[in-house]
Amino acid sequence: MTAAAALLFSSIIGAHGSVLHHHGSVMHRGSVTLDVNKQVEHIIALDVAPMVSATGAGGAAVVVYIRGRTLFFNYGFADQTKKQPITSDSLFNVGSVRKVFDAALVAQAVERGELRLDDPVNKYVGELQGDYIRRVTIGQLVTHTSGLLLPTDHPPWPQEHYSLSGFLDALNAWTPKNGEEPGKQRIYSHAGYILLQLVLEHRYGRPIAELIARDITKPLGMNSTVVPTRGPDDRAILGPELMQRTVQGYSYGGDPVGLPGNQQGYYDFPGAGQMFSSARDLAILLAACLGDASVETGLRRALQSTRREFFRVNSQFGQAMAWEVADFSNTGIVDKPAGLDNASAYIGLVPQSKIGLVLLLNRGDVAPSEVTRTRTLPDLARIPRTPMLANTRQSGHVRLAPKAE
Repeated sequence: MTAAAALLFSSIIGAHGSVLHHHGSVMHRGSVTLDVNKQVEHIIALDVAPMVSATGAGGAAVVVYIRGRTLFFNYGFADQTKKQPITSDSLFNVGSVRKVFDAALVAQAVERGELRLDDPVNKYVGELQGDYIRRVTIGQLVTHTSGLLLPTDHPPWPQEHYSLSGFLDALNAWTPKNGEEPGKQRIYSHAGYILLQLVLEHRYGRPIAELIARDITKPLGMNSTVVPTRGPDDRAILGPELMQRTVQGYSYGGDPVGLPGNQQGYYDFPGAGQMFSSARDLAILLAACLGDASVETGLRRALQSTRREFFRVNSQFGQAMAWEVADFSNTGIVDKPAGLDNASAYIGLVPQSKIGLVLLLNRGDVAPSEVTRTRTLPDLARIPRTPMLANTRQSGHVRLAPKAE
């Protein structure tokens, strides 16, 4: 990797907030514990470094959660022009990773008896009376099995945007083109999750951003995870402190795309924009999803239930609530990839091994799941189960020079 990929910072944090301090690029203790940590560093450097542009435009923030411990790795620049390095607190557009939060709201509502997965969507959005859409259920929306497929769901990407009334009109008029039936196939649908947002907002009489904050991010202490309003310049409306931490997005080829906080979408009504979050916040979510954090019982059950497979796509893939379920190299993986033209994101779990991974990149069209599913998570799961960072009480971080290519 060239110097343009910039710096790698890593902190290795213990279950009770302790951090192991490394001095220089060599870990001085010769224990098996440190060997395990070096194995993790090696896997991440090998797999993630090539995702960072050789031009220095953009970088990556990485979290590895491995059996009770959290490791952060950061590559490259939040802003190439300013030579501002990415940190674990840099704020990224996480794109469709937001769907994991929407699904958790549905699971919580089902847990509390406030929604049923087999409720038709027009029970809550009464304007929907079209022949097809009135047969679609909440459970089918959240598992991408509704059959819905609007022009905004696939390339070639349209130029037109939807107002709220235009969106509802499009849903009422929609008819299947290839014999789709509600619940009979898995077709990934952004529109389905926008409709799911409306269902939740109508059920509770509150904006989706408020619901996510109230029921998920605030209880977990995820204070840097927000669903901001999209401004007239397609820039998220964020407070000064959050905007200062927000990365500049770049195309795959290294060109700046939009301003920091660029928020894309085809739906011109409140709540339909993307979520912004940091590696440090998503590390909290990893621990909560893997059952290793102090989480309220209802939320813990909801996070677990979202990972349950609802629809078998083929011999290798299944669909859960937002999450995708797969098996690679005899490793059971539950994950959610996301991508825009100026950002790429990934969150993945190996529940049986208590391993989690987050990748946030301010570079578009990287498709990290092609590597994380087939190599990174299986390799992490093969690391021997040894106690990590036992009795560590030091604190600090390490700055490592990137490897030369």
